Amino acid sequence: MIQTLLVANRGEIACRIFRTCRELGIRTVAVHSDADENALHARVADAAVRLPGAAPAETYLRGDLIVKAAVAAGADAVHPGYGFLSENADFARAVTDAGLKWIGPPPEAIEAMASKTRAKELMGIAPLGEVTEADLPVLVKAAAGGGGRGMRVVRRLEELGDALESARAEAASAFGDGEVFVEPYVEGGRHVEVQVMADTHGTVWALGTRDCSLQRRHQKVIEEAPAPGLSERLEEELRALAVRAARAVDYVGAGTVEFLVDGDTAHFLEMNTRLQVEHPVTEAVFGVDLVALQLRVAEGHALEGDPPAARGHAIEARLYAEDPAGGWAPQTGTLHRLAVPDGVRLDTGFTDGDTIGVHYDPMLAKVVAHAPTRAEAVRKLAGALERAAVHGPVTNRDLLVRSLRHEEFARARMDTGFYDRHLAALTEPAPDPYAPLAAALADAHGRSRFGGWRNLPSQPQVKRYAMAGEEHEVRYRHTREGLAADGVRVAHADARLVVLEVDGVRRRFEVARHGDRVYVNATTLTALPRFPDPADQRAPGSLLAPMPGTVVRVAEGLAEGAAVQAGQPLLWLEAMKMEHKITAPVTGTLSALHAAPGRQVEVGALLAVVEASGAEASGAEASGAEKPAAEASAAEASAVEKPAVEKPAAEASAAGVSGVEKSAQEDQ
Repeated sequence: MIQTLLVANRGEIACRIFRTCRELGIRTVAVHSDADENALHARVADAAVRLPGAAPAETYLRGDLIVKAAVAAGADAVHPGYGFLSENADFARAVTDAGLKWIGPPPEAIEAMASKTRAKELMGIAPLGEVTEADLPVLVKAAAGGGGRGMRVVRRLEELGDALESARAEAASAFGDGEVFVEPYVEGGRHVEVQVMADTHGTVWALGTRDCSLQRRHQKVIEEAPAPGLSERLEEELRALAVRAARAVDYVGAGTVEFLVDGDTAHFLEMNTRLQVEHPVTEAVFGVDLVALQLRVAEGHALEGDPPAARGHAIEARLYAEDPAGGWAPQTGTLHRLAVPDGVRLDTGFTDGDTIGVHYDPMLAKVVAHAPTRAEAVRKLAGALERAAVHGPVTNRDLLVRSLRHEEFARARMDTGFYDRHLAALTEPAPDPYAPLAAALADAHGRSRFGGWRNLPSQPQVKRYAMAGEEHEVRYRHTREGLAADGVRVAHADARLVVLEVDGVRRRFEVARHGDRVYVNATTLTALPRFPDPADQRAPGSLLAPMPGTVVRVAEGLAEGAAVQAGQPLLWLEAMKMEHKITAPVTGTLSALHAAPGRQVEVGALLAVVEASGAEASGAEASGAEKPAAEASAAEASAVEKPAVEKPAAEASAAGVSGVEKSAQEDQ
């Protein structure tokens, strides 16, 4: 039996596996990079081993160091998690060669599914050769890896060459393999997958379906089980194909078989030879612990009888530190508080006060709701997210709530193009109009009712806040009865809770402040100084770093004084696995260039200045000051996934119905 398990992963993934190990009485060993020295997974494990460095390539992707760590810590088994080396056959062999138990499928099964091109050859499906206008749109895809890295959608033939070149470079950097291929791009399909579990005694379970159609940047955002709206015939076909794929490679352990569903037709995509991020929805519906089953299978136990019966519906939302309205740009900083109401499952690798850094995926947590029906599960998850305390960097929390409540999702009419169609509406600011007043009243609690030395008791107090990109000024007064404001009755006010009565209805506002950031229920505000600092002003056309990161390259031949066109790529910034293209906001002259390859920059650092020319110059003067690089990067062009923290989805196939790759990939 397994006594001590090392998890070759980090963050939420490692923490989730450790939880099952504690329940089973198995000792745990973590590995951590220097950047993760104080991360939650390194703190909760029974033992932890340092992997010197910060970048994945020198830490979590170093199988040799991880095997040495397992041996040094006295582990007798290694679980790869569901990312990094989880689908690396050489790593699996290195683990077993060291006399350790591998919690995963045989290396031969991993290899059979490792390359998309080799997998397609096994299926008798050839990629596109010479691409013509009639073939468009097409998808350029890396043969290895996944998670959106090395993937480009091409809609114009003249863009194909650049797409092939950039995809090759990105794939080589992320996976050490620059091979790419081209295939048809199918739009409007649903991403549906089947969870399989196989033992060493010939039993293969197909544990229902999952729908993972809501995706951004080829990565999943919301997943649910079972996949809604499938015909009984299609459900049976999907389960049968999943079992067939597993048996084709003598699969052992947990895996996922993925499909693109177009109407009532299923196109086989691949088999992921690992556990998936979205496995909790299957666990909730079938009442199983998939990690515990993985460990039992690895110990040689047989799966007992038929798969358990499904009950109810489960939905999972991935909470990311990112700005959906700003091109999905990842965010960094201190996570002051993360808490969700009782009744939902929270899987996270963070606790209050932890730092969200630049080196790894920006996912903060997975929130999972289970209920008897889909409608109840949707309502439960949306309500929990809306009431959650998420204090720190910008997140996609509001987007998740609105997505769950969108009519298209509620009716299960979504597909992989959901955010392409609805992102603008889903990210339209809708802040609470009473949030600034609640923030001001909470801040005023305990202060002298006479205010500052210049003020008389009867004079209104004034505070200014930035909310949803706009400035809001609020006024309140100190009276003999306490704090007062026009148009509302202040029923209660202290530093953490404000109760306002408006037209006879009382509303509660929970308030928390960290520095100049104020969190009022689900609304985030920034407290503004009474008199702005002139030193904070920037020249028009200034491009500022949207996050800490590294300048990886500057456009060839670019120098101060160069003429640039609006939308022209100027430089590329890499942070949190993503490469952000910074483009010229207007046509004009590059008057300053402060970026150089290899330079580390902090958020807000001045990267370049573009002075507008001609008619655009007068427009720029009228509109104000700088354009942050956050707007000029992913929002205007592409923020492409960078070095593989995981090898997701489309890395392989065994046999199936069709060779059309899905239009989106997951990140873990």
